[in-house]
Amino acid sequence: MNKLLVAAAGIALALVAVVALGGFRGRFHSHDPAAMAAFVNHRVDDTLDDLDATPAQRTQMHALVDKVIADAQKTRAGREQAHQALVAQWDAATVDRAQVHAIVNQQMDAIRAMANEIADAAVDAHGILTPPQRAKVSKKIHRHMSAQ
Repeated sequence: MNKLLVAAAGIALALVAVVALGGFRGRFHSHDPAAMAAFVNHRVDDTLDDLDATPAQRTQMHALVDKVIADAQKTRAGREQAHQALVAQWDAATVDRAQVHAIVNQQMDAIRAMANEIADAAVDAHGILTPPQRAKVSKKIHRHMSAQ
């Protein structure tokens, strides 16, 4: 069952990565939210160009991507707060094990929620694209997966 969930999450993430990031493979390392959003939107536009997307499809896809980016930035901010809280625990004379576990669990919940949002965006993207466009995306996904 766990393998099935991991596989499903992987496929959903791959779909969104290809659609939203246009095959991005970790070459972008900026921590500037505006630069990251500009990069992602540029990749989305390139992918939508490849798909000959209509103006309506572009609007819908950018709305999906913009929401995911905004929520990812919130998740990232929460991660930095969690890191600070964990360092504070480390620096304390006595570490509160329950508090450390609570911080870790809260971050895992945030990651799970973000992954679910990405999966939902992938499902929504599937509905926005036409069957021939989805076939092009599928080809990119398969090519990306075989390159790893």
